[in-house]
Amino acid sequence: MQRQDDGGEATGSLKEPGSPPLARPHSGSLSPEEPTMMRRNDNYWPVPGEEKNLDLDFVNSNARSSDSIPMKNLYGDDVSPLYPQPGPYFADGRRRVDYVLAYQIQKPSGDRRRSSKFGENNFIRRLRRSLSMRSSRAPLQPKEDPEIAAQEQRADYHEDDKRFRREEFEENLLETGLELEKDEGCKIPGIGFLKIHAPWNVLCREAEFMKLKMPTKKVYDVKQGSNLVEKIRLFIHKVTAPLHPKVDANRPQSVKSLSHPFSREKQHLFDLSDRDKFFDSKTRSSIVYEVLKRTRCTRAKYSMGITSLLANGVYTSSYPPHDGDIEDANAEPNDRKLLYQEWASYSVFYKYQPIGLIRKYFGEKVGLYFAWLGVYTQMLIPAAIVGVIVFLYGCATVDDNIPSMEICDPRNNITMCPLCDHACSYWKLVTACGTARASHLFDNPATVFFSIFMALWAVLFMEHWKRRQMRLNYIWDLTGFGEEEEEEHKDHNRAEYEFRVMQKTMRLEHSTPKGEKVKLTCTDRMPAYLTTLVTMCFLIAVTFAIVFGVILYRISIKAALHISSYPAARSNIRATVKTTAAIINLIIIIVLDEIYGAIARWLTTLEVPKTDKSFEERLIFKTFILKFVNAFTPIVYLAFFRGRLVGRPGKYLYVVGSYRMEECAHAGCLMELCIQLCITMLGKQLIQNNLFEIGIPKLKKLLRRRKSELDSKQEEELNNSLQRHEKDHLLGPFVGLSPEYMEMIIQFGMVTLFVASFPLAPLFALLNNIIEIRLDAKKFVMELRRPIAAKAKDIGIWYNLLRGLSKVAVIVNAFVISFTSDFIPRLVYQYMYSPDGTMHGFIDHTLSSFNVSDFQPGTAPQQPMNLGHKVETCRYKDYREPPWSNTPYELSKEFWAILAARLAFVIVFQNVVMLMSDFVDWLIPDIPKDISLQIHKEKILMVELFMKEEQGKRLAARDNHHRDSGTSPSSTNQTPTLPRSRPVSHTDCC
Repeated sequence: MQRQDDGGEATGSLKEPGSPPLARPHSGSLSPEEPTMMRRNDNYWPVPGEEKNLDLDFVNSNARSSDSIPMKNLYGDDVSPLYPQPGPYFADGRRRVDYVLAYQIQKPSGDRRRSSKFGENNFIRRLRRSLSMRSSRAPLQPKEDPEIAAQEQRADYHEDDKRFRREEFEENLLETGLELEKDEGCKIPGIGFLKIHAPWNVLCREAEFMKLKMPTKKVYDVKQGSNLVEKIRLFIHKVTAPLHPKVDANRPQSVKSLSHPFSREKQHLFDLSDRDKFFDSKTRSSIVYEVLKRTRCTRAKYSMGITSLLANGVYTSSYPPHDGDIEDANAEPNDRKLLYQEWASYSVFYKYQPIGLIRKYFGEKVGLYFAWLGVYTQMLIPAAIVGVIVFLYGCATVDDNIPSMEICDPRNNITMCPLCDHACSYWKLVTACGTARASHLFDNPATVFFSIFMALWAVLFMEHWKRRQMRLNYIWDLTGFGEEEEEEHKDHNRAEYEFRVMQKTMRLEHSTPKGEKVKLTCTDRMPAYLTTLVTMCFLIAVTFAIVFGVILYRISIKAALHISSYPAARSNIRATVKTTAAIINLIIIIVLDEIYGAIARWLTTLEVPKTDKSFEERLIFKTFILKFVNAFTPIVYLAFFRGRLVGRPGKYLYVVGSYRMEECAHAGCLMELCIQLCITMLGKQLIQNNLFEIGIPKLKKLLRRRKSELDSKQEEELNNSLQRHEKDHLLGPFVGLSPEYMEMIIQFGMVTLFVASFPLAPLFALLNNIIEIRLDAKKFVMELRRPIAAKAKDIGIWYNLLRGLSKVAVIVNAFVISFTSDFIPRLVYQYMYSPDGTMHGFIDHTLSSFNVSDFQPGTAPQQPMNLGHKVETCRYKDYREPPWSNTPYELSKEFWAILAARLAFVIVFQNVVMLMSDFVDWLIPDIPKDISLQIHKEKILMVELFMKEEQGKRLAARDNHHRDSGTSPSSTNQTPTLPRSRPVSHTDCC
């Protein structure tokens, strides 16, 4: 069956002279004019273990093999191309490879005893006879084990099944007009390649079907706002000229082509002077991929598309080839090499990213990710500067801080209650001087301002990104890209879904009415949903249990260090416990991140989502919940629970028998929270994000080199001799952008959620992202196969997660300032209880007294006299009545006053910051004014263009009418004949 095009020729037979659509180096060629070569029995249904039509199929296979025509025009006697081409081209060196399908080649005939299979048609009969003899307990022949023979036959049968499916699929691809070439003589053992080329007529047809917007001949001036705005923009561009990458140097920035969905009837509107460059490599590969997704194998009992063929191993991989080499100095200039020089090199870390070139090479979806990452990194610069200023303010005012001065004053001579039962002794408050001074660096009035600033910063970042996204949509001609087109282009059934539907179809073959479409229902997925729910709850419980285990470690190691006989171990117990616990938490977070990521993918696969978009969203949801809980559970415990569930001396709270819950230092838990955040953030960024991304690929490369029998020089020569599609096959597969986004979302949470306790978080995030951009760039350009270009208007569900985190950050920071820091108690003391309105006496005000005779039996210190005098009362941090009051050890009125002030601060802070954020959101329009004007201008120009076209058609029709009737138009109304609306040359026809 051949499809007729507008020119009247068969689409499948349109090929360039001397270059058949399908070239086989080893066997022969297949073209649309010879469809019978690939035809097989329509009743063929290859299921291992069945005996239907076996002999007939083997006969047909032999006939096919003997009828193949060897290629003499492209390959010499040594099966080498006569016209070698280093780039991604066919063997003729002229037709470009737009897409590659890889598959496994059968072993040589001697290894698999093909002669016994294809040379003797009675093999099946002998096998059946052997099996029947075995079932009747007859003696076996000494040299033939029927079980081994059956296993070999099943393997051959499975390989034949794959080969027949490939042949049918390739035959159907030929019928769509694609041109194919096989390469089974490559230097990668056991792998064959099917190279696919889309000729001009197929590109035009599919571009019209996909409604691809292509630039027309019409160009117009782009203005960036008013004259003043334009002058400011030009001035900034001139100042920052050294920061711009050296790409698109010859393209005027103030001129834009008018774009319109491609139409074969309106080819004259488009600039087709250079057809080879009209459709770039990204567009060509995406067009071929759309054809692959629509092409199906239908002769079997169930239909199979490219996704099912990949899932069943008929093809092992599929990918568009990279443009060319980047390391070869003599290589032709190409976009990949330009990206490597101007983007994926660490020497250009200070430059802007070439977002337009990234989008041109990788597609809109990848381009939007790197554009978002660039905007996020730029916005971190002011946040990092303000964070450093806040930190420096804390350093400058630490000597003037009255509470820390009172703690460090030895004249106060305050004796504190033991930090643990029996093993720990009384201690002097002056020994906490260093911790108190360090806490002031992060717990000072400036941190409140910084929390408000970061809440507004998050809103400004989101608004800035929305405006940047709209500008990119305009530049990339995505303003009219609607949801219907997204669904049409992206939402194709996944391979696993089709496979499960096929299994269900086979299971319900006799009970399902004819014509009724089989699909997976909620009942089919119910076991998977229950498994997901139970597993997610179990993993979250595991995270809580591990955090609790680290708490027990801190409690036990503190007691062990107190009773240690080594003075060095007892010298700085608190710092040792904090740091080691934070490092343990970091290691656990990194390990569990990898485990949870794999489990989330497994759970999502169990649910068998129908489309790639559904799979991605479900995977993102599960991964985000697990990784967020894993990363932030230790931090949330330190911020809001540690020191709250302690009790008091003489009535402490115990867990797991005799483990007493840990207390905060006298200066609060903010310092420990800061240490945990610092180690977690730096560790995750250095180890997980950077070291893993750099080290693991190098380790794999080293292991591959050690396993190879070639030395480095021979391996380099072999690599240079490989063709482009073979080199790409050795690269890693592209697994999507979700891991990249997830890293940045967790980092965004670190930067915004607990920024009140760690003002340097934006600085560390900025330094990490500068490296991360170049790391990701190098990975995309050098280490991964080229992804299929996917259109996208926005970053999808990630924007909603960012917006949700920015809202939650306001509430979290309000509680951190109010409950974790001493900001509110200091304010309450200064304005309600201070005799002179200053902070003098604040430390004594926060300490309660305890009579040591009220200790429970067995909990009193073992060495109570190590201070040189008998201790009668000790102090502890809490607001409780003294032992000599009428209600000893009950919560005092100061406690309730401070609690009320804390809750009031949370409510006021949250509402004020939310109101300011909403005001900023309302104040800044989502669409820049100049972009909205340019979009409106584009619509007007498009209408004018079509009006002129219609007028030209009418004038051309009138001229033809006068010419046919033998008359001429009036001399007073002569109008120059405009170009015909439809080209008459055959070469312009699709």
